[in-house]
Amino acid sequence: MAELIIQKEKIKTNIKTLSDYFEKKDIYWSLITKVFSGDLEFLNHILTPDVIKKIDSVGDSRLSSLKNLKAVNPNMKTIYIKPPAKIYADEIVQFADVSLNSSLSTILTLNESAKKLSKIHQIIIMIELGELREGVKRSDLMEFYEKVFNLTNIEVIGIGSNLGCMYGVEPNYDKLLQLSLYKELISAKFNKALHYISGGTSISLPLIEQNQIPKDINHFRVGEAAFFGISPLNNKVFLNLATDTFEFTANIIELEEKKMVPDGIISDANIGHTASYHEAQINETTTKAILDFGMLDVDKSDLEVVDQTIQFVGITSDMMVIDLGDNIKEDGTQKYRIGDQIRFIPNYMAVARLLNSKFISKKFI
Repeated sequence: MAELIIQKEKIKTNIKTLSDYFEKKDIYWSLITKVFSGDLEFLNHILTPDVIKKIDSVGDSRLSSLKNLKAVNPNMKTIYIKPPAKIYADEIVQFADVSLNSSLSTILTLNESAKKLSKIHQIIIMIELGELREGVKRSDLMEFYEKVFNLTNIEVIGIGSNLGCMYGVEPNYDKLLQLSLYKELISAKFNKALHYISGGTSISLPLIEQNQIPKDINHFRVGEAAFFGISPLNNKVFLNLATDTFEFTANIIELEEKKMVPDGIISDANIGHTASYHEAQINETTTKAILDFGMLDVDKSDLEVVDQTIQFVGITSDMMVIDLGDNIKEDGTQKYRIGDQIRFIPNYMAVARLLNSKFISKKFI
């Protein structure tokens, strides 16, 4: 079985490094674990008391994941990081201490759920700053807050924004300054203190180093940097964090010398993806290997093969075909055999999909 290898100690060190960094900068932060889809084995391996003690909260975008977070540590402060669906309001209040919101009707429903459960549910209101994903329109913001502040079982603890996730609108000082100014307007008009000004994700981290973060921005929601060591703004390493935290290995289940060009009428009925070929190669042969994973497990474009001499041939639902060339080492011996493993470096989306696949095993080292 193909296997995802997880370097748990390197990930834990990354998280601790970020905690120390944010503490020195007087910034609260939430560790976002959605890449792991609430995998209980992962949560138990990574979210140990020494790791979470300096984290303000742990967040996810799936309700099932929040349930697992609370199962691992009932006292852990949890944050639901997308606008909740009204139908799940009771469970959101039960398992999320904080939620990000942009819909008045949903917040009204959360208020009723909090009443039933005798709880005060905390919310951060998201503001639309150009990414055109979740967020209250800036022109509606003051009226929106006036209605929300009067709810009996809802406590507004902050405002926030999301940038860079859908259209790739880059966070910058001007965008975050807008968020800071809205905080000032709300505080002045309603005489309400907002504890969190949540303007940052992994993509915003380089702005801290460039002194491009307004002083009021005091909360970051970070996942990718903690688990992969990089900021997606520039795909560069942040704070010398470890980047070799995951590896994916697949087994060679067939290895044969075969033609480079398929033989027969090619139709649209195939379910896989293939590399292009040239008719000039019709009589050429090469060594091809079949690996034990497919499209149901991961998108091949999210994997980088460690051996750069290997070429992609095709992938179907549960198998991948690669080209090994002549499969001969420099010393003339055979390079790969049946049963050998091919190593890949998975990116964020690859890890997310691999952890969701029941056909992929996990190994923590």
